[in-house]
Amino acid sequence: MKFPRQQTLEEIARIIDCDYIGNAEFPVLGMNEIHIVQPGDIVFVDHPKYYDKALNSKATIILLNKKVDIPEGKALLISKDPFNDFNKLTNHFKPFISANSMIAETATIGNNTILQPNVFVGNNVQIGDDCTIHSNVCIYDNTVIGNNVTIHCGTVLGADAFYYKNRPEKYDKLLSGGNVVIEDNVDIGALCTIDKGVSDSTRICEGTKLDNQVHIGHDTILGRRCLVASQVGISGCVIIEDFVTIWGQVGVKSDVIIATGTEIYAQSGIGQSTIENRTYFGSPAMEARDKLREMAYLKKLPDIIDKLDKLK
Repeated sequence: MKFPRQQTLEEIARIIDCDYIGNAEFPVLGMNEIHIVQPGDIVFVDHPKYYDKALNSKATIILLNKKVDIPEGKALLISKDPFNDFNKLTNHFKPFISANSMIAETATIGNNTILQPNVFVGNNVQIGDDCTIHSNVCIYDNTVIGNNVTIHCGTVLGADAFYYKNRPEKYDKLLSGGNVVIEDNVDIGALCTIDKGVSDSTRICEGTKLDNQVHIGHDTILGRRCLVASQVGISGCVIIEDFVTIWGQVGVKSDVIIATGTEIYAQSGIGQSTIENRTYFGSPAMEARDKLREMAYLKKLPDIIDKLDKLK
């Protein structure tokens, strides 16, 4: 998430009421999660296990709960609760704005686009040309939809990320300041849910087709011309490359890469990254031919045991 204008280290420290180490005029351009940070971004870290990763990331402003040596070219924000202060920054720069109409005045809708009855379009939404949005679709604030996109009934674009910190007294929610981007020529089935990014975009790329009841988690990138069948659940921060086919009821763990040309058979569980142009099956999934061979061997196991018993 980039800020509307460049901030300074001192300005950010004043917003969250914390100490800082570094030049007061040190430039701050935005804030992001560790896997997508860029120079000028703030990243937060609240556990010593991840200090080195954050300090050595591309982020140039580190929001953390302990004074440490400053890496060259970087600055620190010293916070009692980095998670909570990251939320404060999200609230400051991307506050929730309640709706006062079914289609916000700040939304832009392209030529020849059809909105069926009871479509909700939030603040600052952009919808391109030649789209068809069917009844009871909910499009949250800041969503961007390209040209020639079809979205079927009951789909929700831009709900909050499923991201919580487990504190002794409760689960504490990380606020979502990102959005959803749907590129050109995408079809989305009925009752799909695509969560917004925590600080960046969840993206469905050009030409991809989603069946009904598909869930896409926060900050996931779904590549070009992919096919995703019904009841697939994809976690947050997944990268799905181009020309991937995912059949029904597949579950995908967070932080994995589904490589170009991968095909995943129905009811598989993907817990690790895949290799290009391979087919996977099972839970945990493995290459389909190996899994099917394993299943064939297991069918023979009772006969093998019976023969061994007769030899005794």
